[in-house]
Amino acid sequence: MRFQTKRLIVKIIFTALMAFISIAMLLPFAWMLSASFKPENAIFSFPIEWIPTKDHFTWANYDRVWNSTVPFTKFFLNSVKVTFFSVLGEVVTSALAAYAFSKIKFKGRDIIFLIYLSTLAFPAQMMLIPRFVEFKFLGLYNSHWALILPGMFTAFGTFMLRQFFNSIPDELCEAAKIDGATHFDVFLKVVVPLAGPAFAALIIFQFVGSWNEYEAALVYLRDKELATIPRGLNFFKDENGQAYGAIMAASVCSLIPIFIVFLTFQKQFVAGIATSGMKE
Repeated sequence: MRFQTKRLIVKIIFTALMAFISIAMLLPFAWMLSASFKPENAIFSFPIEWIPTKDHFTWANYDRVWNSTVPFTKFFLNSVKVTFFSVLGEVVTSALAAYAFSKIKFKGRDIIFLIYLSTLAFPAQMMLIPRFVEFKFLGLYNSHWALILPGMFTAFGTFMLRQFFNSIPDELCEAAKIDGATHFDVFLKVVVPLAGPAFAALIIFQFVGSWNEYEAALVYLRDKELATIPRGLNFFKDENGQAYGAIMAASVCSLIPIFIVFLTFQKQFVAGIATSGMKE
């Protein structure tokens, strides 16, 4: 009984601590959201007015974002295009490679996988200049393909899906092969339907990474019309100077797709993270 009481106290303290940390992390976003609906003279009022009153509530900041001389709509659509093709390519290539490394036995499979996995040790910044030279040579510099192609092939996606595929019993695959299924049939009809949580987790990771990519866009894109949201926010900030309400509104708009994707795949994401890596 004493042990259970002690355990309950520890659990309450831990929950309260996590709640405090969560609230502290959400406060800046709450202030940003609140400021995006306020006129400039009410943004920095003290004490903070977390929920704008009727006198201080305005949609003008959002109207300024979407109807500004800065083509924010174009930046948004550019990010949608780049992110969509990056995520689609990442899911397809990673799934095929993960199936090969998990369910197909061939000589040197584990060694090749370890070599492929070792590329994760190299920071992304290290690859900027070599890729710049390569894209310049191939004629892909200053195009969205310079952002899409690197995101379509990643060792992280292959590793994550391979770990999940390892948790799928080999007996299911063997039974399908006995019925005459090819590897491609097994992949599409057995493995893919069971790997929904892993795909959801990978989609969220890749979506957030591609949507927020700033350094690659800064290096590989020259024309302002090709800019994605991260660079577009910089252009918008430079154009609007001290218009903090409009800048906060633009920032909120840039986060909406991330929230939509996360809320859509939330349950599958948790399941995918919980089950990936359970079996070697």
